Amino acid sequence: MRTHTVSISLSSFGADAVRRLGQASYLPLLAAAGARRVEWREELFDAAPDAATLASLAAEHGLQSLYSTPLELWREDGSLEPAIAQRLQLASEIGAVALKVSLGHYQDGCDLLALAPLLQHKTALYVENDQTPYGGQLQTLVKFFREAQAQGVAPGMTFDIGNWYWHDESPLLAAQLLGRWVRYVHCKAVARRADGRLVAVVPEDLDLAQWRELMTHFSPGLPRAIEYPLAGEDLLALTARQVAQLAELEGQVCHG
Repeated sequence: MRTHTVSISLSSFGADAVRRLGQASYLPLLAAAGARRVEWREELFDAAPDAATLASLAAEHGLQSLYSTPLELWREDGSLEPAIAQRLQLASEIGAVALKVSLGHYQDGCDLLALAPLLQHKTALYVENDQTPYGGQLQTLVKFFREAQAQGVAPGMTFDIGNWYWHDESPLLAAQLLGRWVRYVHCKAVARRADGRLVAVVPEDLDLAQWRELMTHFSPGLPRAIEYPLAGEDLLALTARQVAQLAELEGQVCHG
């Protein structure tokens, strides 16, 4: 079976552990488990990352890089976040294929053409659906991508399957409406705890079946990322199983 690029968001190993051990310490595990890409998480660095070191270490382990920042594209006043340009430069120095951001406060009056210089960068810009009420709802994201497309400045999209549940929205409907812009898929199953909170969990067979259906609305073979907890006594074996599972996930419509 054909396999596809699997990325691992380093947040999957637990924020406390990753901050304590350092993100780079997980690269041998990712490589041994068969991952092809590492998703660096800005919020898990204690200090500004050394781009050259990260680039060298990723290359040493045969891994692509993607850089994730918690920055939002649009500020509350509707202006473009000026720090995005600096993060794109940092991501480029790391050798990242893309910079992942959230949409933020997109609204009528936002100057979409201000995106044009960012899209000319050699590092791609991906906008993710997050869990915020102002930047993660389907209606807002569809409006943004359609209006950006009309002006010729649509970035790529990071489609986070699990985050739609925080808005009580259908991932399948979102895939149907946004699939043409999706360039990267964040995979996580979601469960509701006894206290009512939603949490990311390891996918089960039903989740995987639903993900296969979602994939039919995206371009074939898009990179997909693990963004759910990876923890266990044999962490390598667990991670390798999850990587192989996502690598072989083909889009096919489910019946029954």
